[in-house]
Amino acid sequence: MNRLLPIATRFADAVTEITPLGNGLINDTYLVVTQSSRFVLQRINTQVFPAPELIMANLTTLHRHIVQKAGAKLQIPEVLNTADNEPLYRDQNGDCWRALSFIANTESIEAVGSLGDAEQAGFALGHFHRLTSDLDPLLLHDTLPGFHITPGYVVRYHQVLQQAGAASCKESRDCAEFIGEFRHIVDDLENAKQQGLLSLRVIHGDPKLNNVLFDKHTKKIVSLIDLDTVKPGLVHYDIGDCLRSCCYTAAPVGFDLNLCAALLKSYLNEAGAFFTEHDYHYLYPAIRLIPFELGIRFYTDYLEGNRYFKAADPEQNLRRALDQFHLCASVMSQEAAIKALILQLQNNVISK
Repeated sequence: MNRLLPIATRFADAVTEITPLGNGLINDTYLVVTQSSRFVLQRINTQVFPAPELIMANLTTLHRHIVQKAGAKLQIPEVLNTADNEPLYRDQNGDCWRALSFIANTESIEAVGSLGDAEQAGFALGHFHRLTSDLDPLLLHDTLPGFHITPGYVVRYHQVLQQAGAASCKESRDCAEFIGEFRHIVDDLENAKQQGLLSLRVIHGDPKLNNVLFDKHTKKIVSLIDLDTVKPGLVHYDIGDCLRSCCYTAAPVGFDLNLCAALLKSYLNEAGAFFTEHDYHYLYPAIRLIPFELGIRFYTDYLEGNRYFKAADPEQNLRRALDQFHLCASVMSQEAAIKALILQLQNNVISK
């Protein structure tokens, strides 16, 4: 607390306690308690987000848009300025800090425990997309250029692979072989965008399960957090990432079709109003693509020495990559069932 106290007091007086909060892989996050309130203090990882001012501008735009929406059921954290009325504070080491309002009486979970959890996650993402469907995506900055542009990750992977040399263990060779075998799927969404089949909309960018907050008592979702990656993009990246996170099963790694059905049904009940025929058509490619993309990112980071994702040991990102490739394989093994589910849900939405 002593180290962080001078930083926290830039945003509030009478700080009494500072404790770590969450387990994010990018930013360092703390809960700050004062005599009258609580707030979230974060050190923004400027190696990942080199222009934090753009992040804060996006958060302000997003918060302003959603709070004026009648019937909005999601709380968006509010930016808290410093005593100098600035959204960011740079300390003597050059680190960049920001404060956000704390959403009380909530909790995050690391794994879906029931169909109800999956339904809530689908509702949250669908509600977010519906609330922002009339917000011009070009009003938002692209805070992380290249993020969720899958072909770019493949280009980067090959650059790193040339420097790293031949795989040194079986697990590493398995990753390289999987990427080589399914390289052809990486252009699915970007080609559709370039052809005008999919439109840019406002996306969250990182809607994995632990970025949604549940009310501790009702178990209903009340907030989406970690909004640094909000940007113009394809909602399919969001949907694929949400399903990747929520439908993952361990030992053995697999994709749970029942959870997928519950989540997608709840999502489309909120967002189906703006879905086009092409949006439905590219749902399966998105579900297949996102674990493949994340596996490439984990494996590339492993080859580079774990520069991007925090890792508890040198091999953790390699294990993460293998998990994602196993998940991708499970999705592909259920292609017919997933496509049948999407068609059924599409027909249900159209018939309403």
